[in-house]
Amino acid sequence: MQEQVKALRYIFHVVMDAFYTFLADDGWAIASHIALSTLMALFPFLIVLTSLAGFLGSKDLADQAATLMLETWPAQVADALTGEIHDVLTTTRTDALTIGAVLAVYFASNGVEALRVALNRAYGVIEQRRWYWLRLESIGYTLVAAITALAMSFLIVLGPLMLATARRYLPLAVEANERFVNLSRYGITISALIVALFILHAWLPAGRRSFMQIMPGIVFTFIASLVSGIVFGQYLARFAYNYVTMYAGLASVIIALVFLYFIAAIFVYGGELNASIIKSRLPRGVSLQEAQSLEPAARRA
Repeated sequence: MQEQVKALRYIFHVVMDAFYTFLADDGWAIASHIALSTLMALFPFLIVLTSLAGFLGSKDLADQAATLMLETWPAQVADALTGEIHDVLTTTRTDALTIGAVLAVYFASNGVEALRVALNRAYGVIEQRRWYWLRLESIGYTLVAAITALAMSFLIVLGPLMLATARRYLPLAVEANERFVNLSRYGITISALIVALFILHAWLPAGRRSFMQIMPGIVFTFIASLVSGIVFGQYLARFAYNYVTMYAGLASVIIALVFLYFIAAIFVYGGELNASIIKSRLPRGVSLQEAQSLEPAARRA
């Protein structure tokens, strides 16, 4: 019983320390910055997708990739952006190597940079790398994300063809597992989200953290994001007309921005939670920044 009370006190202390540090690090303002940067980076990212898909000879892949990206979003939020996204995706783009596409990649990488700023603050580390290397890294993450989205979309496009072929030889087995195949779309999206969170927490900010050190914040971010999406979706189902009457034609943009704001705040708090746990386990006299330094302990001493 005493051990349970001690564990509860530890959890409460860590959670509250993360919350107060979140406030001290201007977490709400950073979340606003992330939300706006992400929304502004979304459409350049879609342009990159359509450029790559057109370069590969299949514009349908970009449409599938966009659908996959919005799979875990509340239906009301995704539907609000469907028209605008459709306009971007249906525009013919074969200029994968032109200045316009290069600028699209650059602007799309701004979303990654916003996440880097948030995590550097959350983990209490100072960025020592050159700004141009950081920008190149963000552009690399953007391109990898686009190629990965297209690759996963390609698997989804092949799914119906594989089912149709398998149904000829194993009709009963395929019928029984068709629901499982449909649920695999969500599985692919969720798996990609978890992998992305691991990459962001492990390598995007300065310093290095172990797998176990970043696990609590990732679990919190994943669960809280799903709950937030469900709650926000239920709220929009009842009160979406409030946004329409207040913002008129900008309603779809505001809805997406508010949703991204809540998700960004959850993401930032996940980093603060990891940092709070790391601090609670440090030996006396060792700072949070020293614990995440890439330099050997002997050299720091």
